[in-house]
Amino acid sequence: MMIIDGYVWLDAHHRPGLGAILHEALAKRVPVVGVAKTAFGDALSWCIPVVRGVSRRPLFVTAAGINAEEAAKGVQAMHGPHRIPTLLKLVDSAAHDALC
Repeated sequence: MMIIDGYVWLDAHHRPGLGAILHEALAKRVPVVGVAKTAFGDALSWCIPVVRGVSRRPLFVTAAGINAEEAAKGVQAMHGPHRIPTLLKLVDSAAHDALC
């Protein structure tokens, strides 16, 4: 399974986002879970909001190749006490450091 910082789908009609493009590039053999930090359009109507830690702001979960509800439960269960799971925070920091 791959987890990306972003959306798999961009709307309720499954307009492909970065995660869907990755899923297609992997010949749909690897499930892709998108975890976005900000709402895109009317995201609450087609994404699964996941609230972690003491934050009231949700993460927005979409998925391809895996049930979206399962993906959301997995994101909810990821390590870390804060809104952003520890692993995603580390990846985000590493990517930022590589660009600077």
